[in-house]
Amino acid sequence: MRPLVWLPFDPAELGDVPDGLRYETVLPSSDGSVPGSVGEVEFYVTPYRFGMPDLEFVGHASRLRVVQTLTAGVEHVQAKVPAHVQLCNGRGIHDASTAELAMTLILASLRGIPEFVRAQARGTWEWAWRPALADKSVLVVGAGAIAQALKSRLEPFEAQVRLVGRTPRPGVHGRDELPALLAQADVVVLLVPATPETIGMVNADFLAQMSDGALLVNVARGSIVVTDDLVQALHTRRLWAALDVTDPEPLPDGHPLWSCPQLLISPHVGGPSTAMWPRAYRLMSEQLRRFAAGDPLLNVVPATRS
Repeated sequence: MRPLVWLPFDPAELGDVPDGLRYETVLPSSDGSVPGSVGEVEFYVTPYRFGMPDLEFVGHASRLRVVQTLTAGVEHVQAKVPAHVQLCNGRGIHDASTAELAMTLILASLRGIPEFVRAQARGTWEWAWRPALADKSVLVVGAGAIAQALKSRLEPFEAQVRLVGRTPRPGVHGRDELPALLAQADVVVLLVPATPETIGMVNADFLAQMSDGALLVNVARGSIVVTDDLVQALHTRRLWAALDVTDPEPLPDGHPLWSCPQLLISPHVGGPSTAMWPRAYRLMSEQLRRFAAGDPLLNVVPATRS
C-alpha cells in the first residue's frame, strides 16, 4: 500500500504531486479528533496555526515517520513529536515575508508612520523631522535564512548591517560580542528561535546596553523578550520598539504593552502574506518527492526529544 500523507491543504495546490503516495486533507478539529486513517498516516504536514491540538493523535499514529511544520520555529510542537519520528521545519517558507515585515516595522517606526496615521485620524497636519534608515547601524540578533534575507534588504537602504550568531564565523559575530555591538546599534532586530538559551535574553541588562534612542524590533518570538523589563524601559522614553510578537500572545485587553509610549505593535503577521504559500508548496513538493524516493529530507530538526 502506498504511504499516506496528511496535508492541511488540497494536494492539487502542489501541482504535480509526487507519485507513489496517497493524500488526504486533514485539519485536526478543536478537540484534537482526526480521521480514522490515523493508523496509516506516515507523513504529516501540520496546519499553519498555534495553540491548537494538532498533535494529540500521535499516540495512535503507529506508522507515523515524519512531522513537517509550516513554521520555521518548532518550539510549539517539538516536545509532542516522539523521538522515532523525524521532525522537519519550514525553513525558507517565511524568509521573504518576515524580512519584508521587519523592514516595514523599521521604516514605519523611524519615519513616524504611526504618529502620522493618528494625526490623519484627527484631521491634523503635524509636520515632523524624523530619522532615516540610511546611515544607521542595524544589528540583527540571528544569522539564519530570515536574517540573511533581511540583510539583503537593508543594505540597499544604505544601512550598515551586522549579524550575530551563536558562534562567530565569516560575516557573523558571536554572541559574546553583543554588549559592545548593542552600544553601537541604532536598530536591533531579533531573529532567533525560542530555545532555552534565547528565551528571556532581552532583559533589563540587554536593554540597558542599547544606545539611547535605539529601536528594538522583535519578529522572532515574544518569549525572547522579558515583557515587564521592556515596558519599564519604554516608559523611560529612552528606547523605541516594534513588536510583531509578544509575551503573552495574543496580547489581552488592558495589557501594559498597549499603552506603552514609542511602541508599534503588529499581531504576529510576519509569516502570513501572499509570499508564504508559493514557497510552502515548493518546499512541501520537494519534501514529498524526497520522501517517496527514500532520499534525505530537508530542514531536519536534530532529535533532542524523549
